[in-house]
Amino acid sequence: MKPQPRARRPLPRRSLLLLIVLSVTAGTVQAAEGGRLAGEVAAIGVTASDMDRAVDFYSRVLCFDKVSEAEVWGDDYEHLEGIFGLRMRVVRMRLGDESIDLTEYSTPKGRPIPVDSRSNDRWFQHVAIIVSDIERAYQLLRQNHVQHASTGPQRLPDWNKNAAGISAFYYFKDPDGHTLEILQFPPDKGDPKWHVRTGKLFLGIDHTAIVVGDTETSLKFYRDLLGMRIIGTSENYGTEQEHLNNVFGARLRITSLRATKAPGIELLEYLTPRDGRPIPGDERADDIVHWQTEMVTDNASAAEQQLRRANVPFVSSGTIAVDRKLGFRGGLLVRDPDGHVVELAER
Repeated sequence: MKPQPRARRPLPRRSLLLLIVLSVTAGTVQAAEGGRLAGEVAAIGVTASDMDRAVDFYSRVLCFDKVSEAEVWGDDYEHLEGIFGLRMRVVRMRLGDESIDLTEYSTPKGRPIPVDSRSNDRWFQHVAIIVSDIERAYQLLRQNHVQHASTGPQRLPDWNKNAAGISAFYYFKDPDGHTLEILQFPPDKGDPKWHVRTGKLFLGIDHTAIVVGDTETSLKFYRDLLGMRIIGTSENYGTEQEHLNNVFGARLRITSLRATKAPGIELLEYLTPRDGRPIPGDERADDIVHWQTEMVTDNASAAEQQLRRANVPFVSSGTIAVDRKLGFRGGLLVRDPDGHVVELAER
């Protein structure tokens, strides 16, 4: 039986203000003891309203390379994404060793990003792009008339030991209004690969960051269930952080997680202000506000059983076998405790 379309209330209109997440990573981590439900983060997915425009932006401005393209539709993909009657075009873009997936829905067309979004709303997600020279990268973004979401690059203060010396422009927006960040690590921070001289300005993706309501609750999902490891923590506040996030009085608890290698996932809990809004219950993958993090699993069916025992909310109707056009043979989509979508893909 095919899933029926759900009645959806309009999203509150928002303007996606981008927040800067401070990566406090220190290299790759070893496999979780006793195995893990999910392995590496294979790609970070985002929904685009105009694929050609999105590909042009990511390739021309941010130096991503297009590595694959596929158009898919049919019953299996409807059950995977939880959307009846879908037809979607998916383009994978790579920067360094990391990838993003851009997805445009030919049908059905979802809702645009609301115009009153704030960086502490829990639908917030971004990717952190590492650069070799933040001032040069920032000037390049300005030359391309990229929309600001914060006032400009900031250097994190020396009193904050775990984040001291990190420079970031947190945030700017892609053509659809998705939040992006450029970040440069000082010599004593970040994965060693970010300090290898390559002659390139844009190097790769260090992490994707998500706003969460409660760190401990999120850790039960990402650490205890999926098997990721904490590799860094920080509590950030002060005028630099406020201007990065464009949120007055911002004080964040930041927890950096890794599976086997970059990119990681960062949990951003706003200690203040505490008025961030939850992800609407009717958010779907065709809405432009939608992000999903794809992680690799060795056995999707076994993962499904474990996730159901843990009462994790499912987007997919179960483990769905597909035709490998998107690089995997089956998988499923679930939501974390705040409603962010994670895809577990079996290659």
